Amino acid sequence: MAKEELKIGEISKPRFEFRSFGRCFCEPAKRMARLSVPVPEKVWERHSTETYIVSRTNDVNNTKIRNGKMDIKTFVQEVDGLEQWNPLMKGEFPISAQVLRNEVFPAFKVEGMPELTKDEYTLEEFLKMIDEHPDLQAVTVEKARYGYMVNDTIARLARCISTARWFAPSTARAPRLKTSRRPLPTVAWRELRTSIICKPPSE
Repeated sequence: MAKEELKIGEISKPRFEFRSFGRCFCEPAKRMARLSVPVPEKVWERHSTETYIVSRTNDVNNTKIRNGKMDIKTFVQEVDGLEQWNPLMKGEFPISAQVLRNEVFPAFKVEGMPELTKDEYTLEEFLKMIDEHPDLQAVTVEKARYGYMVNDTIARLARCISTARWFAPSTARAPRLKTSRRPLPTVAWRELRTSIICKPPSE
């Protein structure tokens, strides 16, 4: 059977991902750049501001908002240090109350559904719901992503800044955000940690 060709910068099928964390990946980044085949200019360097919804009671679903679009992925399994994530939901703001009720809030695995009295909600209204919920928190992350293709494998280096300081967790338990309104358990930090550091598959 012929091997499926991977194309960087395009939407990809769910597959296993490898991640590593640290404060400096200067040498690995230099090596990836030397070994990489040419990649589309649009993925050379990308900058974005993203919002992650961290849940006190959820460590399997990853919720990210970028450019007014919500993306929820679910953790499937880990095999030999490789993580597999599958798309669970994609939506755009304004978003319908039905989607919030049936797909978004169930993914947070929290008790206490907000009262939804409108047909649809803007991003600002949604974030207000998150801010008012005792078990949810929105975290803004500034990203710079650099794309490579090595040995037919999509790779990425990401530099991330959160709450006005570098956020580069290197252990299973990430440091608590300085501006956090309330403490979150390790499982919630696992969700944030795996969300904001580089993901090899393209998005």
